Amino acid sequence: MYQISSPDISNMQFSAEVVSKSDDNDEEIGQTSISADINASGNELLREEEIDELLMHKKRVKTFDRIGPPIDAKSLENLSPKHSNILPSVSISETCSGSAGFARNEIRSEKSRIFKNETSRDDGQLVVEVEERILMEKNYTGSSSDEEESNEPAEQRLLGVPGKKKKKKGRTVPISVNPIYFVAILLFVFLGLFFWKKTWSKRTVSNFQLLKNNGTAPFAPTTILISLDGFRADFLDKGITPRLGSMVKEGVSPPYMRPSFPSVTFPNHYTLVTGLYPESHGIVGNRFWDKELKEEFIHTGPSALDPKWWGGEPIWVTAEKQGMKTAIHMWPGSEADIMDVKPTYLDNYDGKLPLSQKADRIMELLDMPGYVNDDTTLTRPQLIAAYVPNVDADCHLYGPESNEVLATIHEVDSMLEKVFVGLEKRNLTNIVNVVIVSDHGMATTDVSRMIQLEDLIDLDQVEHIDGWPLYGLHPKGEINKMYGRLSTLAEENGNFKVYLKDSNMPERFHFSNNHRIAPLWVVPNTGWAIATKKELDVKESIQRGIQYHPRGLHGYDNEHPLMRAIFIAKGPFFKQVPNSILEPFQNIEVYNIICDTLGLEPLPNNGTMRLPLVPTHQNGSEDNKSMKFNPELVSASMTLTQSIPSSEMPTSSGSMSSSTEIPKISATELHETAAVPEASKSPEIDTSWMSEKQKELLEWLRANADDMKSWLKDIAAGN
Repeated sequence: MYQISSPDISNMQFSAEVVSKSDDNDEEIGQTSISADINASGNELLREEEIDELLMHKKRVKTFDRIGPPIDAKSLENLSPKHSNILPSVSISETCSGSAGFARNEIRSEKSRIFKNETSRDDGQLVVEVEERILMEKNYTGSSSDEEESNEPAEQRLLGVPGKKKKKKGRTVPISVNPIYFVAILLFVFLGLFFWKKTWSKRTVSNFQLLKNNGTAPFAPTTILISLDGFRADFLDKGITPRLGSMVKEGVSPPYMRPSFPSVTFPNHYTLVTGLYPESHGIVGNRFWDKELKEEFIHTGPSALDPKWWGGEPIWVTAEKQGMKTAIHMWPGSEADIMDVKPTYLDNYDGKLPLSQKADRIMELLDMPGYVNDDTTLTRPQLIAAYVPNVDADCHLYGPESNEVLATIHEVDSMLEKVFVGLEKRNLTNIVNVVIVSDHGMATTDVSRMIQLEDLIDLDQVEHIDGWPLYGLHPKGEINKMYGRLSTLAEENGNFKVYLKDSNMPERFHFSNNHRIAPLWVVPNTGWAIATKKELDVKESIQRGIQYHPRGLHGYDNEHPLMRAIFIAKGPFFKQVPNSILEPFQNIEVYNIICDTLGLEPLPNNGTMRLPLVPTHQNGSEDNKSMKFNPELVSASMTLTQSIPSSEMPTSSGSMSSSTEIPKISATELHETAAVPEASKSPEIDTSWMSEKQKELLEWLRANADDMKSWLKDIAAGN
């Protein structure tokens, strides 16, 4: 007995057509007659095996409930033993389910029926019919074997005509994952995501993690931001600010910085630390009415500390949320618990604090220890923001061109000199960035440049009045009617302009997209002022020679030269060519710049500038000719300041004079708030080792990629 090979029928060299037509060709008849020589007992055994396999195939189809035509046993009737050698064997790779005994009994019954009814038939036709039936069963039931059988037509296979081979179908293997493997996969994915996040972290985060050493202690990048309220840009040309002049030559600064509109203190200080226009952060004036809250914001009142007024995110909140400690010294808005985040160190406003003590306070903060461990309670802040109100206060009191103001400007410059000397003694000039800014400029007032508000409108027709020296009006009645009258008077007078918030407000003001902005505005020309009779009777004051106070004012068009502010920066992030300058920019850019020096990721804002700041050209001698120090002028102005008591200065009665007083909120107190948990440690820890670990991990993954693939395949196979 010999073994029937796997059913590669295409290798058989005879035709089904010839088999069915044996009378046409003697040679082909001879080929089909070779089976007659096979031993009878062997033929019978082979025939039984083939029938067994076909019946088992039929049983498998029934067992798995697959759709397809059942095997018709009648196709095997009259099977002649002499043709059993050409009956293709079927390779069965899957075992049948169900009762084995029942299956065997059913197979025996089927075999007996076939043998009993066997009759003589045309051999070739029988073979073709059986072959087609087998192929049909395979195609309908989707049965598979370890060696996928061809789906070619039976006639093609029997004739030896090659057909297209189909790709082997994959076996469906149930996956059984060990829980340990599952946990390992999750851990691997987690580690991969962790290192990926570190590798692709935000672009500035790594800056503050790199520590520098001043020879005594490690320092993370640190920035000192100092605001000189009311410091007009051309004050630098007075020749009385040697320290600021040195910063201009050695650091980076534009000729001036534009404030935001309106050019008053609170809106602009909050713009400096948020990067938002006043219309965006909501502090639209020092005093304004909120029609939705039905409340009035007054910058000197206790209600101004309610966080509901303050939109946006100030830089100390940005820093604290990103794990950086901050120290805020009297900055407007810092005492409000904005977003429920306090600076780590907070100094409340104190208008009487001497300038020298401000410098001492900054050095005290720098002398704090860096982070060592969790037991360290007082650690050094990386952002120090300080507010200096002295120049603004004296400009209001004496006027910006007065000798008193010149003396104050020199005193402020001396305070800055003390800060820089302290940095030099601590070897921190190449570690700490110092940025000096101001919020607006200042214009001189005079009673001859006054407008009586009652001459313009009937105050009984106005529900609320915002602002000063510009006036925002909330009319009780028809707005357009009042606007029409004011527009006519503005054309006749020529010293003020009238704007409707929703109509002709200049786009460059960015002062219309907030419900807190009054619908109608009267904006005096720079140097002019508007007052109610309660504040000052203009005609009477001119007749009696009473001077209007305040002597200096701001709040005008933010692009007027007298409203220009300053931006001067020096430090490791501001090393430029000596005397280099930038093109002027608006103060919405400061927030991004300070964030970049500290490695903070700023929140979306109106600014677009980022570090490094690229200077446009160098200052020439013509630009710097007035920067030389003039000690005689300073000495004379200081003598004059000391000789005139402020109580002897004539002032007008009414609410206007009271509004010029320096805000007094509370005595100086150091508030140490709870540090931001966990995250506050990170700026003081050198994590540069992580980049090396990331490289090692990536190299290990590349080297073991094939092993990991095999491991995952084993898991999928249930091994």
